[in-house]
Amino acid sequence: MRICLVHPAGSNWMPGKKDVAAVANRMAPLGLLSIAAYLKQAGHEVSILDCLGPGAQKSSTANAKIIASRKPDLTGFSVTTSGFPDACDMAQAIKAELPESRVMFGGVHVSAIGGPLLRDYPAIDYLCMGEGEITALALADGKAPSNINGLVYRDNGEIIENPPAAQIQDLDELPFPAYEILDGFPGGYNLPLFSYINTPGATMITSRGCPFQCSFCDRSVFKNKYRYNSPEYVYVHMKYLQERFGVRHVNIYDDLFTTNRKRIQRICELLISKPLGMNFNCAVRAGHADDELLAMLKAAGFLMLSIGIETGDPDQMKSHKPGVTLEEITDTVKRIQARGLRAKGLFMMGLPGDTEKSIARTSDFAMSLDLDDMNMSKFTPFPGAPLWNEIVESGRFEENWREMNCLNFVYTPEDIESKERLSTLYNQHVKRFYSSAAWRNKLIKRTWQHRKSLLYMLKNIPDFLSAKKSFEND
Repeated sequence: MRICLVHPAGSNWMPGKKDVAAVANRMAPLGLLSIAAYLKQAGHEVSILDCLGPGAQKSSTANAKIIASRKPDLTGFSVTTSGFPDACDMAQAIKAELPESRVMFGGVHVSAIGGPLLRDYPAIDYLCMGEGEITALALADGKAPSNINGLVYRDNGEIIENPPAAQIQDLDELPFPAYEILDGFPGGYNLPLFSYINTPGATMITSRGCPFQCSFCDRSVFKNKYRYNSPEYVYVHMKYLQERFGVRHVNIYDDLFTTNRKRIQRICELLISKPLGMNFNCAVRAGHADDELLAMLKAAGFLMLSIGIETGDPDQMKSHKPGVTLEEITDTVKRIQARGLRAKGLFMMGLPGDTEKSIARTSDFAMSLDLDDMNMSKFTPFPGAPLWNEIVESGRFEENWREMNCLNFVYTPEDIESKERLSTLYNQHVKRFYSSAAWRNKLIKRTWQHRKSLLYMLKNIPDFLSAKKSFEND
């Protein structure tokens, strides 16, 4: 079967402002690349269209024409909430051009909502719930829809939701993602500025699922059960990226890379005994990163560790990230930096229960940590998150799917005066952090290490100046 897998651009920036998100950080669509590899392994003809990739067309109309020109028997879209409307526009255009071609949607938005989407969007033939590899292959192989677990479809106008598909228990059975069919990889894809020393960079996912349950996190696709690749598989995957594509830095985007201590120890042993000349970034959980683990990561080539902090308010922490304390976060950051690693804090502004005081505490806490980098997301409620059903009771919510991308405020906590005020507080904090003497001194001291980031900035200076203006105070 001829299959085209599509990563829609969606609305991944702020309305009315120049979209520079992909310039700042362009990630390969790993989920689609994994499905593509699985289908290719079974003998199917597969192509990828990354609508956020280097040189991508700007409009859904133009991208739909590219897809239709490939004359796919099946087009598969992997969608987030903000990407869903754009994908629907393309699906409708494809069906008009190729009425016999089938269209399947999967991804986190689909897995959270399910069957009702088929009622409201006639251009979609199938929904793939949860992991995509097994369900997509069964459909590509011509199996009857009624016999495919994880599939939602129509039968004479009735929406049929099949039982969930079994999760892949041994992730080592999966081939490496099909990076080779992704236009512009790896040179056209870029990691966040100042998060690397060497280029080109790439991304990896070595596990699925997360045993913890933060209030804002959607687990619709991989659920809570934690599964992972073996250390040997991870090492060979890294080696493949280095030898086949020349990759020299990898961001590992597991929800919690270091959850299984024994696995991480073995990965580090392999990287130390047989070094690949690469650096790595990953995430750790506060309170679960002891000195021995940090020393192993440093010796194995890790550069920066991210910590999900979210808030600096103790009461908000209990509500949204139970089991983590501010004291543990402070201690973890200090010990990361004491081992010669960089610490990046991940925060979220506008959570239910946030007030101007709690936001001020979060900003003060972020400054007190002397972080090497920081990311502040704009809280976005997602349909599969635990707090979704309660969101309208705690604030004002505009359910605009195109803007639900963590870069726009669509929800305003009840004790915050307005969305405009929330945006002002956000911009003040971002400017406060990146204009601080502490952060600028770190940047200056690492000028040589960051020369590739600085050169990239110079080459794209108009876009970065446009991004800077997005964070000016109203």
